[in-house]
Amino acid sequence: MSSPLSCSASDLIPLLSGGGANATAAAEFICGRFETISGKFTDASYAIDNTYLLFSAYLVFAMQLGFAMLCAGSVRAKNTMNIMLTNVIDAAAGGLFYYLFGFAFAYGSPSNGFIGTHFFAMSGFPKPSFDYPYFLYQWTFAIAAAGITSGSIAERTQFVAYLIYSSFLTGLVYPIVSHWFWSSDGWASPARTENLLFQSGVIDFAGSGVVHMVGGIAGLWGALIEGPRIGRFENRGKPVTLRGHSATLVVLGTFLLWFGWYGFNPGSFAIINKSYGSSPGSSFYGQWSAVGRTAVTTTLAGCTAALTTLFGKRLIDGYWNVTDVCNGLLGGFAAITGGCSVVEPWAAVICGFVAAWVLMGFNKLADKLEFDDPLEAAQLHGGCGAWGIIFTGLFADKTYVSEIFGGDPNRPYGLLMGGGGRLLAAHAVQIVVITGWVSVTMGTLFFVLHKLELLRIPSEDEIAGMDPTSHGGLAYMYTEKEIKNGIMVRETGRENEHV
Repeated sequence: MSSPLSCSASDLIPLLSGGGANATAAAEFICGRFETISGKFTDASYAIDNTYLLFSAYLVFAMQLGFAMLCAGSVRAKNTMNIMLTNVIDAAAGGLFYYLFGFAFAYGSPSNGFIGTHFFAMSGFPKPSFDYPYFLYQWTFAIAAAGITSGSIAERTQFVAYLIYSSFLTGLVYPIVSHWFWSSDGWASPARTENLLFQSGVIDFAGSGVVHMVGGIAGLWGALIEGPRIGRFENRGKPVTLRGHSATLVVLGTFLLWFGWYGFNPGSFAIINKSYGSSPGSSFYGQWSAVGRTAVTTTLAGCTAALTTLFGKRLIDGYWNVTDVCNGLLGGFAAITGGCSVVEPWAAVICGFVAAWVLMGFNKLADKLEFDDPLEAAQLHGGCGAWGIIFTGLFADKTYVSEIFGGDPNRPYGLLMGGGGRLLAAHAVQIVVITGWVSVTMGTLFFVLHKLELLRIPSEDEIAGMDPTSHGGLAYMYTEKEIKNGIMVRETGRENEHV
């Protein structure tokens, strides 16, 4: 926010000719007008920053539509209604539970380093530090984490399990992680005023770990405990590709997610009206410049990952596959999310290049271990998210770290940029604690649901499809053979075909 204008009548009186009562009255009048103008500037600054944050929240919320389209296109047609309904429920259940508990656990300050203790059901809102747009923005992040998990356990999970895990993840698991790394009271937050972890804290700006690793590891445990879909692996363990029914929806969802990522990463600044100059108006360079740079690094990482995947899969498999390229693009975005604000554009290219190979490597490993994730969500968000955390510890720029996080001008930055290994050490701790916390909480939840027979649907329902068995019908009009195969197949000579 811009600094308020100041005016002192005692300073003005000697400057006004004649002095005396008239000079005093004139000085008080002029200062009164300055105070009014200063108040208007303060109001305008709040309005600009809150409007910016609201617009960013709308962009991130639009990612839910992107998730829905991506998921729908990646599953077989007989499960389309199911996966789209889970995306709706992620937003709806997540909204209620984040309102009741989640935001308080994440940002309820003052609090301890582990969990927030104030603002339950938004009591005490608004405050200068927490206005309503901030809650809305953070809610969109919470439901994004839940949406990631739904992709890993698609096509074989009971609907009641979705309701339970989504509420638990958005109401407890994710908020506590975000408190650790994003709240000013969190034990590993870079915004702490003292006792910083390795004198730096963890720089996970928009959530390679907080959002992507949390959702990816939760999905990993769900998919592991459920086991692969029927027919995914042959008797000898050879993987069988169960292709999604619509590459069109996959591409549409990918572009919607790409669009929303410009709210996800640049929007994480929360405020835009902040100058980096020594005084207001002294420099064209400010937080608005950092916002633009963040959008550029986000773009370059995704683009590089997409092209790397395109040519990499061509070399490995011998074909150009649009769905692989879409996943590679998203893997680049997931990786750059943590360090998007503190790295140079050239470093973002490196981030995207490595992220593509991380994703392809984890996909190969998943096939060897007979791990089935229909959307590659665990590999993409968990694996590429972890790489993004390491990447930031290597490439964070000293100037950008100082501008954004302030404090000690000599605070640690990227190892390969000359900043020593303390930031990288803090980020190694982040990977370990997120993996441990999510494994204990979500792994236990999925295991309990499995033992209570609330996790996986019966095999006959899985074969028939979840839409006709659990949701009262199909998303499309198909023949019996098409329903059985889960894809659209034209049969010549048949009248009144629906294709």
